[in-house]
Amino acid sequence: MLAYTAGDSAAFDALYGRHEGGLYRFVRRVLGQPLAAQADEVFQDCWLRIVTARESYSASRGLWKTWAYTIAHNLAMDRLRTSGREVSTDGDALANAEVDDELTAGTRLEWLQTKLDMTHASAEDLSHWRAAGRQLLHCLDALPAVQRAAFLLHHEDGLSIEDVAKALETGFETIKSRMRYALHKLRGCMHAYLVWEGAA
Repeated sequence: MLAYTAGDSAAFDALYGRHEGGLYRFVRRVLGQPLAAQADEVFQDCWLRIVTARESYSASRGLWKTWAYTIAHNLAMDRLRTSGREVSTDGDALANAEVDDELTAGTRLEWLQTKLDMTHASAEDLSHWRAAGRQLLHCLDALPAVQRAAFLLHHEDGLSIEDVAKALETGFETIKSRMRYALHKLRGCMHAYLVWEGAA
């Protein structure tokens, strides 16, 4: 980012290539399934804001990733507010989820299995765990947007709790509470799959 700010356009290409996928997935998941069609627009707005605000970036104030995710979060939350949709519970829309959701569902499901001390499914249970992955996407969509954003930044994008607090411009303890509530809701929402695993 510093090289790009200094006029190196190739540095921007490298920056975009490195963070394109993560930022897009974050925006899409914060918006939830009902607003998924607007993810491209918000994602483009995010990069436009990064380009136009590049002079305001300072490495001394924190990681570039934190700065960029702050921009992405604010734009996504603005879109949620203007649409009047803070929570998604549309189960029918889940059936039409795009391929990238299917791929990232596996990552989230592995995280949840690890967090709950669950073993990985055997090959013959693949169909069950695909259904569980789709359910987990539904459960994430059902979280309040502020909890979903904190959860995704920490568990999917790998930001520390401190960096999540900076990115979301929220207190450290508040972020910890949001993630605790999010995990509690996810456990409840995934109950049928967790019971099945315990019985296996």
